[in-house]
Amino acid sequence: MGQYNRIKAKYPDAILLFRVGDFYETFGADAVKAADALGIVLTNRANGSSRTELAGFPHHAMDTYLPKLVKAGYRVAICDQLEDPKKTKTIVKRGVTELVTPGVAHNDQILENKSNNFLAALHIGKDRHGMAFIDISTGEFLVTEGNDAQVDKLLQSFQPAELIFSRSQQREYQKRFPSKFYTYALEDWAFQYDFGRENLLEHFQTNSLKGFGIEDQEQGIIAAGAILHYLSETEHKNLQHVNNISRLAEDRYVWLDKFSIRNLELIYSPQEGATTLFDVVDRTSSPMGARTLKKWIVLPLKDMRAIQERHAGVEYFIKNPEERSLIKQQIKAIGDLERLITKVPMAKIGPREVVQLKFSLEAIKPIVETLSAGGPESLKKAADQLNPCQQLIDKIEREVKDDSPAVLAKGDVIEEGVSADLDELRTIIRSGKEVILDIQQREAERTGISSLKIGFNNVFGYYLEVTNAHKDKVPEEWIRKQTLTNSERYITAELKELEEKILGADEKIKAIEEQLYLALVAFIGDYIEPIQLNARIIGELDCLASFAELALKETWVKPEIDESLIIDIKEGRHPVIEQQLPDGEQYVPNNVYLDNNDQQIIMITGPNMSGKSAVLRQTALITLLAQMGSFVPAKSARIGIVDKIFTRVGASDNISSGESTFMVEMNETASIVNNISERSLILLDEIGRGTSTYDGISIAWSIAEYLHQSGQRPKTLFATHYHELNELAGKYERIKNYNIATREVNDQVIFLRKLVPGGSKSSFGIHVANMAGMPKEIVARAEDLLRQLEKKSIEQGSIREEVKQIKPQDNFQLSIFEAQNPTTARIMDVLREVDVNATTPVEALMKINELKKILEELS
Repeated sequence: MGQYNRIKAKYPDAILLFRVGDFYETFGADAVKAADALGIVLTNRANGSSRTELAGFPHHAMDTYLPKLVKAGYRVAICDQLEDPKKTKTIVKRGVTELVTPGVAHNDQILENKSNNFLAALHIGKDRHGMAFIDISTGEFLVTEGNDAQVDKLLQSFQPAELIFSRSQQREYQKRFPSKFYTYALEDWAFQYDFGRENLLEHFQTNSLKGFGIEDQEQGIIAAGAILHYLSETEHKNLQHVNNISRLAEDRYVWLDKFSIRNLELIYSPQEGATTLFDVVDRTSSPMGARTLKKWIVLPLKDMRAIQERHAGVEYFIKNPEERSLIKQQIKAIGDLERLITKVPMAKIGPREVVQLKFSLEAIKPIVETLSAGGPESLKKAADQLNPCQQLIDKIEREVKDDSPAVLAKGDVIEEGVSADLDELRTIIRSGKEVILDIQQREAERTGISSLKIGFNNVFGYYLEVTNAHKDKVPEEWIRKQTLTNSERYITAELKELEEKILGADEKIKAIEEQLYLALVAFIGDYIEPIQLNARIIGELDCLASFAELALKETWVKPEIDESLIIDIKEGRHPVIEQQLPDGEQYVPNNVYLDNNDQQIIMITGPNMSGKSAVLRQTALITLLAQMGSFVPAKSARIGIVDKIFTRVGASDNISSGESTFMVEMNETASIVNNISERSLILLDEIGRGTSTYDGISIAWSIAEYLHQSGQRPKTLFATHYHELNELAGKYERIKNYNIATREVNDQVIFLRKLVPGGSKSSFGIHVANMAGMPKEIVARAEDLLRQLEKKSIEQGSIREEVKQIKPQDNFQLSIFEAQNPTTARIMDVLREVDVNATTPVEALMKINELKKILEELS
């Protein structure tokens, strides 16, 4: 326990798994946590004058229990025996060999095949922040800098399993980025520029960081250096597979803010069990392809040539089904090459996995041959970069048995002919077993004990077992070692001599196999970089073949990508909703045309549940799919490169941060209008619905005016229930009205889900309430109240009449009151005379009284 306490003091915030013989044990508070998280028995033992809680599990069950602890949110320090207990007469030396955290793990049971397991580091600067992401299970290492919005977007895109920052910035982080990630605070000195740069230079063995393109990323270097320090602190020092660091250049990708990533449900959904875009488009054959696809979804391209290269690859796979089928079959055989090779530097790769590595590399050869024979230049280039590593294949084939066990300790891994000493020892073992059979037969014949058996156990080695019925036939020279209920066990000098020979050979075999195997693993280590490149290319090919399969099955088309400022989608469909429709029901397609000169903003009105939001989202998703390299669900699509996609849809709140639904809506909308460009695509759904009618219409009207009058002219789809906003089309040349068509038959409303020119005059909200199962008396009363309100509105003059008086203002603000009204003019004169900074409370009350008299005269 003294040894345990000394080690535990170094890892106070982790559960310490302490190896004792064949078990991993936990003690004290750790035992209580482990027993609860793992569902194992909690017991206690005397420890001097007190008792200590204890819980443990067999060492071979580590892969079962470790993932449960990590997924429960615990940091786990694995403390192993560092020497052979047989070779020491004192307490076995122990030490922590690995500290596993949610973001620092390479156990297959912890990792998700289709997702990266990123550890992120954040350093908050004055104007720009540094961010770094690393996945030690794949070797990816990324660094970037950005403002609050960019950092927030990256966190939502990459969904790190763990986020680290300096202890002094913990409060600042929680204030700026209140996301629910697993976090850990490091000492401030770990987030210093000189320390971070030195860490990176030492790790990559370079004199500068210019070759990686990050020399000028001061804040990013701080974050990246802190990550390497954290990995060292968690006993992850063998990182030869982390051989490159890439700058995540935001200007290469379409800007998707965190709201759009959430609202469009790209890779995750706030709604439990909802289907995401990734769920629908994922037809990949390998975990590498699935992880690549997730990155492509959140990082669509802006470079037209790169997009067109991906489209050309998809088109090739569509037109060549035999080649596509062969390549998908080979990719499936390759498996997760990316994570397999990263086990080499960490000495975590088992013999069976080495054999799998050989099979994976062999599966690359047909892919190279197929792509080299034809296809677009981009695929031929990919084929040229693929390296089957034939020398490595030959060495594994020559040295490792195909039927090798999962772990080296089980033996029989190295092939015959690799080592003469090993072959000789194996011959001794085999002949020894033959000698044992000879002894058994000879002694049975000599003694007349027909049931004589020879067995083995770890206590006294080989033995002769005689049943009680033949005890009287046992020769005097046999030595009795054990008495059982129905038999007795004996040893002989001949057996002991043979045992020593066999067991000595067995120990030597294990030692030689281990030496040869470790030498082979070191040899594999020289191939890490080319194999990682193979894995990256295979992941991309998997995505392209997946897109082709999707396009064929779902009738998707190749989009036309150009530098224009036009989005022209003919008969577009929502890729996710279409997949969720009941059998036999067809999705109603719609046309959408937007440009910066004639039809910049489309105001879409129509009933609840008619499909307004679907039209908005499908336009964004089709654009995103096109620019990530996929074909799209439409009859045709022309997409002028979009640089930013903004969405403001749905109603949600952030009560924990004191933000109401309307405040969240305004925050999201403010993020949009402050970041627009001429190539932006904006989707606004029900702006202003979280406040009073006049407030809501005022805000929505003003935003639409601003987007129209802005010099950037962003393309915008604006869905609303405020029919008054239809008046905007008559005042602004680039605003057009559309509505989702309906038909009323016998007091029933039929949603046609078709986008047609013109504005809508009704929202049919009561009809939707009836569809939802609202009690009939509530529906009837609502219809009665609606008729009364509409009648009153007609008699007294509705808000629509006031809206008609609105004129475009230079400051784009909505003015409900017109100065030509005499009463309004008098009120405005009084207000203009007021000097707010010099007015006393008494004078303010007098002014209010004066305004009140004016209103009384009006009434």
